[in-house]
Amino acid sequence: MLNYQFCLGMRIEAFDDSRASISSTTSSSLPSGDTRSLEQVEEIIPTCGVALCGSRVMTGASEILGLLRILGEGYRLSCNYRCQDALDVYLKLPHKHYSTGWVLSQVGKAYFELVDYLEADRAFSLAHRVSPYSLEGMDMYSTVLYHLKEDMKLSYLAQELISTDRLAPQSWCAMGNCYSLQKDHETALKNFQRAVQLNSRFAYAHTLCGHEYVALEDFENGLRSYQSALQIDARHYNSWYGLGMIFLRQEKFEFAEHHFHRAFLINPRSSVIMSYLGAALHALKRSEEALMMMERAILADKKNPLPMYEKAHILMSLEKFDEALEVLEELKEYAPHESSVYALMGKIYKQRNMHEKAIFHFGIALDLKPSATDVALIKAAIEKLLVPDEIEDNL
Repeated sequence: MLNYQFCLGMRIEAFDDSRASISSTTSSSLPSGDTRSLEQVEEIIPTCGVALCGSRVMTGASEILGLLRILGEGYRLSCNYRCQDALDVYLKLPHKHYSTGWVLSQVGKAYFELVDYLEADRAFSLAHRVSPYSLEGMDMYSTVLYHLKEDMKLSYLAQELISTDRLAPQSWCAMGNCYSLQKDHETALKNFQRAVQLNSRFAYAHTLCGHEYVALEDFENGLRSYQSALQIDARHYNSWYGLGMIFLRQEKFEFAEHHFHRAFLINPRSSVIMSYLGAALHALKRSEEALMMMERAILADKKNPLPMYEKAHILMSLEKFDEALEVLEELKEYAPHESSVYALMGKIYKQRNMHEKAIFHFGIALDLKPSATDVALIKAAIEKLLVPDEIEDNL
């Protein structure tokens, strides 16, 4: 607007000077026959000024529309969970626009959906530094720090957000994630409930409540929380996934498969959802479909060890022991400290009556300090190996 006014000022000044020049020359040296040409000059000078300003306006408008087109396309792709495509689009932005708090938050969300928590941490951290008083994406940032087990950073972030706006649901979601990381699920739940009280339409807070109820094995209230989130946003795939996990734990496999499938339809690129959908299909004795789903999950994210483990588990149940061991050997490279991988290898060697190798792998699994439940299962499997078959049959 300032440039346009400046151009108009220049046009007026030029016009006034020309009139002064014309009036002086007309009275002295120019013949009367040149009056018409002077009138043409009078018309051309302001027209050129307006044309110059008009071209600048058109250039500016074109730049703004191009910028909005990139932002809109990136956001559309993110909403459709085409996160890598969205990241590629955002990279087309000029540096000064890419480095804004809003864009960096969108980049962080995309990396979060891609389960690349380190890159998500970098993007959200930059966004928070650029716009320290903006709460855009900070609830998700707290979840990223939760997954990275960055308890100090998460605690500091929660305190900062509470100081910035203690009436914002994002602040209490961060505080809840902080307590959840410390395994204080009851206090975490109270913080998430506080977020719901502040904004009952905040779907993510309902979902986080559901996660804490599940951690406390209160499945009934967990179901209610996930359903509340879906009433607010039917495309909130995290809640469909949460419902599927509850039904999977309750061994209601048909319900689990239905809810995982709903989550998959919304976010068809999540290897985690594919893995659990495959597990539900396997539980329903649909092993071929389950294997196909696991293959898709592995292709979607080769860094995720879950689908490879589930694939090996399915192959073992189909008595394809060699193929299962192949998958597990490859998996050891991605997850060398995962006790469940060695425990499953021990089970396979046990099935093949290769007791020495079975005990060896069970021993490695115990050395990697699995959960108390897994320890009990592994020790029970070792004891069965040490008991002769005929004695075991008589027990």
